[in-house]
Amino acid sequence: MVQGEEIGAGACQVQCAGPGCRCILSVPRGVLNFQCPQCKLPQALPPLLHPRGVDTSKLQLPCANCRCILNVPPTLRRFVCPQCRVELAVDPLKLAAYRSSLAHLNLLSGQAPGLLDSAVVGDALDPAAAWGRLHVKEEVNEVALEVEQEEDEGGTAGETFTDYRPSKLSIGPRHPDPIVETSSLSAVQPPEPIYTLKMASEIEQSGTLSCLQLETIVYASQRHMYHLADNSRAGFFIGDGAGVGKGRTIAGLVWENWQQGRRKALWLSVGSDLKFDARRDLDDVGANCVEVHALNKLPYAKLDSKQVGVREGVLFLTYSSLIASSEKGKSRLQQLVSWCGTNFEGLLVFDECHKAKNLIPEAGGQATRTGEAVLELQTRLSDARVVYCSATGASEPRNMGYMARLGLWGPGTDFPHFQAFLVALEKRGVGALELVAMDMKARTLSFKSAEFAIDEVPLESNMKRFFRHICMSAKVPAAVRLAKQALLEGKCVVIGLQSTGEARTEEAVNKYGVELDDFVSGPRELLLKLVDEHYPLPPEPKTLQDDEIFKGESRKRPFSSIVNVPGRGRSKKSAIPIGSDEDGDEDDETESDGESTEIDDDFKVCSICSSEDASQQLVECCLCLRVTHTGCHAPPVTEVPRNKRWHCFDCSKELNEIQQERRLFIADQFQRFEAAKERRTKVMEVIRGLDLPNNPLDDIIDQLGGPDCVAEMTGRRGMLVRAANGKGVIYQARNTKDVTMEMINMHEKQQFMDGKKLVAVISEAASAGVSLQADRRALNQKRRVHITLELPWSADRAIQQFGRTHRSNQATAPQYRLLFTNLGGERRFASIVAKRLETLGALTQGDRRAGAGQSLSAYNYDSGYGKKALAMMYKAVLEQLEPPVPPPTKNGESDKDFYLFARAALLCVGIIRDAQAGQFNPGSKASFKGMGRITEADLHDVGRFLNRVLGLEPGFQNRLFEFFVNIFDDLVQGARKDGQFDSGIVDIRANSIELQEEPKPVHRDPMSGALTTLFLLKVDKGFTYEDANQLLEQNSREDDKSENGFYQSKREWQGRTHCLLAIEKSGSISHSFRIFRPASGEAAREMSLTELRTKYSKFSSLAQAKEGWLKDYTLSADQCMHGPKCKIGSICTVGRRIQQMNILGGLILPVWGAVEKALSKQVRTSHRKLRVVRLETTNDSKRIVGLHIPNPAVSTVLSGLNGTHYKPATPEVLALEYQPTS
Repeated sequence: MVQGEEIGAGACQVQCAGPGCRCILSVPRGVLNFQCPQCKLPQALPPLLHPRGVDTSKLQLPCANCRCILNVPPTLRRFVCPQCRVELAVDPLKLAAYRSSLAHLNLLSGQAPGLLDSAVVGDALDPAAAWGRLHVKEEVNEVALEVEQEEDEGGTAGETFTDYRPSKLSIGPRHPDPIVETSSLSAVQPPEPIYTLKMASEIEQSGTLSCLQLETIVYASQRHMYHLADNSRAGFFIGDGAGVGKGRTIAGLVWENWQQGRRKALWLSVGSDLKFDARRDLDDVGANCVEVHALNKLPYAKLDSKQVGVREGVLFLTYSSLIASSEKGKSRLQQLVSWCGTNFEGLLVFDECHKAKNLIPEAGGQATRTGEAVLELQTRLSDARVVYCSATGASEPRNMGYMARLGLWGPGTDFPHFQAFLVALEKRGVGALELVAMDMKARTLSFKSAEFAIDEVPLESNMKRFFRHICMSAKVPAAVRLAKQALLEGKCVVIGLQSTGEARTEEAVNKYGVELDDFVSGPRELLLKLVDEHYPLPPEPKTLQDDEIFKGESRKRPFSSIVNVPGRGRSKKSAIPIGSDEDGDEDDETESDGESTEIDDDFKVCSICSSEDASQQLVECCLCLRVTHTGCHAPPVTEVPRNKRWHCFDCSKELNEIQQERRLFIADQFQRFEAAKERRTKVMEVIRGLDLPNNPLDDIIDQLGGPDCVAEMTGRRGMLVRAANGKGVIYQARNTKDVTMEMINMHEKQQFMDGKKLVAVISEAASAGVSLQADRRALNQKRRVHITLELPWSADRAIQQFGRTHRSNQATAPQYRLLFTNLGGERRFASIVAKRLETLGALTQGDRRAGAGQSLSAYNYDSGYGKKALAMMYKAVLEQLEPPVPPPTKNGESDKDFYLFARAALLCVGIIRDAQAGQFNPGSKASFKGMGRITEADLHDVGRFLNRVLGLEPGFQNRLFEFFVNIFDDLVQGARKDGQFDSGIVDIRANSIELQEEPKPVHRDPMSGALTTLFLLKVDKGFTYEDANQLLEQNSREDDKSENGFYQSKREWQGRTHCLLAIEKSGSISHSFRIFRPASGEAAREMSLTELRTKYSKFSSLAQAKEGWLKDYTLSADQCMHGPKCKIGSICTVGRRIQQMNILGGLILPVWGAVEKALSKQVRTSHRKLRVVRLETTNDSKRIVGLHIPNPAVSTVLSGLNGTHYKPATPEVLALEYQPTS
């Protein structure tokens, strides 16, 4: 396909469509058919580039998908490409960059922007004359583009973690367990410690705090000596991983502040049970005299009053207590502020501070009361020594809003408020998160001895469509099998899940009683509830009485009247209506409001004899309202009942017919209603007879020995247990008379840690702060096998749960077994966790690979690429777009058949709307009327798709999910190829990395004294021929069919070709190859066999390969791949073997604004990217992590930093600046 870009009103550039040519042609205006002067291929200008398709009053922009040129009105910001139907949006910043690149392209081609050659104007008038002047512009070096993309992606990932030891403190014993930090953070040096611990000698003698815990206490106390620009005291963040020992570190901080004379402290955490852990930690560090008061046990009165008597010590409370208030309106928050006082300088600890997240919600959401209360408490206690403590304290940038005391935003920073900080983070992506992580240094327990395994659990044939309950229930047999196997091996078991099924259990107990035949089945109860409440029953008919029939047929009044005429006169007395009281009826009065109550002057006459015989009684029919004499009827009316309505003989006959018809109709309605009820009952009986799994929690406990053998740490109040006689189950409370409900989880935990119960089941209620590891102090030191039955909904919860069994001072590391079903749709739950783990690893650990291993990263579909892939799949199913990959058809099925089935399936689960589907069976034809539509909200909602797809037949569910994943993988691969993939930290790999000069300090932070340093390095990325030939020999095969070998490009650029070595990747089904180049070594991306054969040809002999390799290796030492006439000049590093790299290391956040401003001015897109790189010098093994500053931007960055004058930081200066303020 010919591609091009319009560069003026007179001419345009197109790329030759000839195979292997691809040179750039300048086509004059008016020329539609032409021939390439180089490859002689006749070709035509694409219709979209014809002169009539170009409107000079509009913007000519290329489509981001098909690259066709579109005429876009200047004011239009969103539109659809008419060729590929992809939705597009105009980004003003990218538009400016695109125009800049066009101007740069014109400059490189020797043509001034916006100016046309007079000959071109003439050619527009005479197209025939243009043939002679069609010339080839500067050729595009495609290999140079490939190498530039590979360099942008960076090298392969190295070791994620390195051993951690305090680098500038030597007090305290070693930590009892191996502690590691990411390689990124290991290269960031902490500031000089200048704070002297008052409890140092005492702690060193007792050895109760390790060196890294003491290091944290020193740096936290040192940080608390400083005030921010808004006069609030600076805070400190402890982001160590679960199990490192943050609780004891907090206890050490409390004890240090106590000895400094600050006798009041606030300690917030997630559960009241953790108060006992706080007491234990304080006792461990020797702070036995410090009392711990549980706020939930205290009244709302003044805490330091004689009545309550809390004058000092640690006030322990939960986040729920912080937002609580009494019936009289007294709040705990106000009570705390009153107890602390306005000049409070003590410790304010937010333990497990991730509970305060969502202070800054997304659009349309509301801030949590907890987040608002945490921020208000910090505002009102502006001089408090704040400590944020959590392994997952900032799982997303938006959730950092409550960390106001870290000094990352506000006065004196590059960000005036948190919103500006948040926008900068989201704009720069993961690279920016890694910068923040390097400022918030964290450590974690080594997982070196821990084992991870993923077990796929196939669904049974009867487990198909009950979503999450079935997915989890299907894993119960596997979990029980793994647990029993672990117990036989002398280990103990911890099973983690999220939902307990308490709601379904309580509903069943309320309905059937406390004694049941079997455990409650969640899917069964859900189905029964669905059928019972939503089965389409007709309205229940009501039995109509005769009075109601009379009332319905009456025209004017509901009652008949006897008209008495006592004598001849001009007045008439109306009789009392038959069947009514003498006092009358309010309803009758209301209904007769419209009639006159005055007696007319004329007597009533009989409608039969037309006489006014007053001697005969007049009666009035209640239906036809005719007045007649009783004797005028045949036979005569002998008696008019007083308590019943009367009607004449004609009306009586008609009424009998109506009554008969109504009785038949009501009987038919009753019959229909009863039949529907019977059908509903039969459906419910069928559901009750289905072999559906029981509640997983109850089932696991029962199969593993019951409550006597299994310790349950969940939030539910009651449970079902097997009856003593083995027949049926009984509902009973979890607590006993000896153990309160508040203490039941702590009791169960102790039973497990003492070895009285060897199986523990935990839910979210026990996933924060509870220690279940093989503690050396506990009786039960058996190795833990942690089985994850159900993945949590977020990564912070996942890490909290994983950290229950992997903690400090453990005898053995745990084994982790993650259970998944073979349903593609169940990956929804893993997708949500993987998304959080990826961001969490970058934000709290400085490296995304630290949080998300390879097992979960493959499930991260809820991303920008996932949303784009979902939209493309939906549009392909609706036949609005040609997908980049073919759908997964089978058994001779066509693409249209697959799309038809997919539309019917998506309609069944409520994603496609405004369409009708007939019978849907993936094995047969499906009838479908109308394409339907998908709402804009559903178009990019990956979570909803992965949830709804669980409701499909498993075979087609997996095929539809496979289609989505294939599109997703194609998009990611394309982004990598184009250099647009956000790869986070980039590892720089080279044969030689050496410092050219001493690191140059360019900034010193006035608060911490940390330096920002510029490193100038000489990097040699070359790959010698000897190494390449040795690699080829190691991967050689005995057969001659191997495609491994040396290749050269088919095209020449400026008289030379480029070489590479291709080695087929082991185990590759799609024949992908690892690529090695003389100037840059191994490429970050792989190349397919098709692309390799299209662009390159194999050397016929090793001698030719050696000659070409050595030539490339030698020339790349001092010039780029564009050759000696590169328009960018000597600063171009594309394909250069020996390069000069500038790395800005140390503390980056204070100079972020200057760096951001300098990079935004760069012309090349790759130079504008914020890239965090990691490398290690080869001569002295020095690790360096920092921002890669492109060579053209170095001077701009340094000039931007000139406003911050650097002066050496000596210990004396630091000690002077860090004099305590209180």
